[in-house]
Amino acid sequence: MTITRHLLACAALLGLGASFGLGAAPAVAQDKTVTLRLGHWLPPAHPLHPAWQEWGKSLEQATNGTLKIQIFPAQQLGAAKDHYDMARDGVADLTYVNPGYTPGRFPVIAGSELPFLFSNGKSGSAAIDAWYRKYAPKEMPDVKVCMAFVHDPGTFHGKVKISKPDDVKGLKIRPGNATVARLVTMAGGTNIQVTAPEARDALERGLADALTFPWDSLFIFGIDKAVKYHMDAPLYISNFVLAMNKAAYEKLSASQKKAMDEHCTSEWSEKVNTGWSDAEAAGKAKMLALPGHEAVKPDMAAWNKLAEDMTKAWYEDVKKVGVNGEQALSELKAELKKRNAAAF
Repeated sequence: MTITRHLLACAALLGLGASFGLGAAPAVAQDKTVTLRLGHWLPPAHPLHPAWQEWGKSLEQATNGTLKIQIFPAQQLGAAKDHYDMARDGVADLTYVNPGYTPGRFPVIAGSELPFLFSNGKSGSAAIDAWYRKYAPKEMPDVKVCMAFVHDPGTFHGKVKISKPDDVKGLKIRPGNATVARLVTMAGGTNIQVTAPEARDALERGLADALTFPWDSLFIFGIDKAVKYHMDAPLYISNFVLAMNKAAYEKLSASQKKAMDEHCTSEWSEKVNTGWSDAEAAGKAKMLALPGHEAVKPDMAAWNKLAEDMTKAWYEDVKKVGVNGEQALSELKAELKKRNAAAF
């Protein structure tokens, strides 16, 4: 009986103490609900759009519903080439940036676009993310780089056959990024600078003879109807970053920042990119099965010579910003090899 009374008394005291915030662990204040706007320039049919939706759902769950992602596709918040500045200036809180759309502005990350480095975009995305974290704070200081990733390797697609660098001479080419633009120039071609959503129109109007693109994206942007020849080689990748406005990040609570940081990792880079990489890889067989489409065998010896010249030129580019190109490229190759993402 005495024990029972004692337990009841203790319970009463704990209850009373709780009423005044005493005798129990303090309650954690609920974080304010924050909605972040993520802007990208891809059509909703692109595999990255649902990938960002799933990423946002995971972030929302990790914050008990207090951090939400609202997605604006198809250049709704601004032109594709402006997405870095949009994140910097707060036009959007998060943006999908193609650094190659602003040639010369981000020379270090451009090294990942040198020819014949990547075998795939899936583990290749984790590799570039792990590699670029060392360089991002200096090269992209205006934003918080959440993650870096790449598309599955692309190649030349055109109205004419391209097998070797000499075949590029005199052609008008829409390059996938600034590094490919350099390749086109060094091979004697002329670059036609248009973004992915504008590429089909450039081909159909005769403004371009060929372009560089990953395989399945040709279907997404309707370019399959404007080309017929495809060089069969993992020529290049384009790199991308998910950039975040610094002020938007700083306004988050400590727990929300933690959740965001846990969603800005090499593992998430690969996870977000998996569906896209799988689709691009499957796009090759899909394209070559169509009537009137032809795979073109590349002259690898000629391309490798040009790739060597391009690498030397890139070394000079990054030397100007205080980066040892040989060391940086060696680090990237090691990361690619570690993650089974090296082309050769």
